[in-house]
Amino acid sequence: MVYDILKLMNINNINNIIQYGSFEDDSVYDVWKVITNDNIYVLKKAKNYEIEIYTKLLSELEYGVPKLYNSVRYNDEDYILIEYVEGNVLNICYRDSLIKAVDALIYVQDYYWNDNNNNNVGYTYDKSLNGRINRSNYLNDKELEDEYKIYLDLYSKLPKTLCHDDLLPFNIISGNEAKIIDWEYAGMLPYLTSIARLLAHAGQCDEFFYMKEEDKEFIIKYYYDNLLKNKNIDYNDYIYSLSYFILYEYCEWIMLGNKYENSNLERYNMYKSKAKKLIASIKYK
Repeated sequence: MVYDILKLMNINNINNIIQYGSFEDDSVYDVWKVITNDNIYVLKKAKNYEIEIYTKLLSELEYGVPKLYNSVRYNDEDYILIEYVEGNVLNICYRDSLIKAVDALIYVQDYYWNDNNNNNVGYTYDKSLNGRINRSNYLNDKELEDEYKIYLDLYSKLPKTLCHDDLLPFNIISGNEAKIIDWEYAGMLPYLTSIARLLAHAGQCDEFFYMKEEDKEFIIKYYYDNLLKNKNIDYNDYIYSLSYFILYEYCEWIMLGNKYENSNLERYNMYKSKAKKLIASIKYK
């Protein structure tokens, strides 16, 4: 099958094909490293909105994302051939790699800042809003529900730009520069969507990804200084809004525990505690 797809893409002289595995378990992805005599590529089955995002948006960019070489439809499924990126994912993330990652994000978001011509491309605001409202139905805590309403209000008002809606550290590869991968859910969304997800699930204890608190604090200011300051966004407003977007991320595991009536989920109590502490720390209420 893989060879048939590559033949449709006019990729010849193939030396080796290696299928990628998951960073989280032993499963495999529909993603392959393709080594030819002349180049190295990545072949990927495009899921959800990915092919639309690549062909209509990412192909415009010169930095921060893999280059798109080709796309084909095979057995009623879409496949893309993209640039192979040498480097490491950011599951263990230190400042130098984090700066490269955020530089990539800043470039992408600056390019598409308030671009109303692409509001209907990919994972749109309206599509994303349904899932966010649904999350509020499973918090089972009045304080969380009240604060979550503030998040939804901010979500409706903040400036929009191109956002990767699952910007976890394993969706960034950092080498000489960083490139953001796996654009299955992306679109013109409130600008804090990506940076909040990148920061919310990383820490130095039991979080999914390792990141020092001082590096987080540095990058929060770095993101503001290199993108938002020039957009005339007030720093205190930014910090206030970011707190609520991080609260949304914390509520993911609270929702899962309550929805499936399993408050003993490993992450449930940790994220509920994080959410309560965050609420207590938010200023300008």
